Amino acid sequence: MNAKLPQPVHESYKRHRKQLAWQIILPVVLAALLIVALIVLINVATFNQGGDVARWAAVSTIWIVIPIMVGLVIVLALLGGLVYLMYKLLDITPTYTGLAQDYVHKAAAYIKRGADAVVRPIIGLNGILASINAFFERMKP
Repeated sequence: MNAKLPQPVHESYKRHRKQLAWQIILPVVLAALLIVALIVLINVATFNQGGDVARWAAVSTIWIVIPIMVGLVIVLALLGGLVYLMYKLLDITPTYTGLAQDYVHKAAAYIKRGADAVVRPIIGLNGILASINAFFERMKP
């Protein structure tokens, strides 16, 4: 049941294994060690011999808020650009939307006329059949 599949030994697999170690695992481990070292450094500087906790809290808050502010400035710029584009578009569109609306009304009239022309023979035939049925109904004693 627990059959082992043979591991591939081709060159690309060997390259992949080497790249996995050097390009994925090593940078992740180094980044984790750097973060742990920063945490230890900050704890030693803050809590050792009456460190200034309020100052470190303010510094931490600044580092948390800076990326949020940068993201919000980008969103604000995009929103401002969209508002400007809508302003320009609304200067142009009434002319063309009016033309489009006229064409739609003309097309609707043609479609109604065409649909009426297609249905007119059937309605006429039904009317003739109804008249014949009414005539024979009156003839019955």
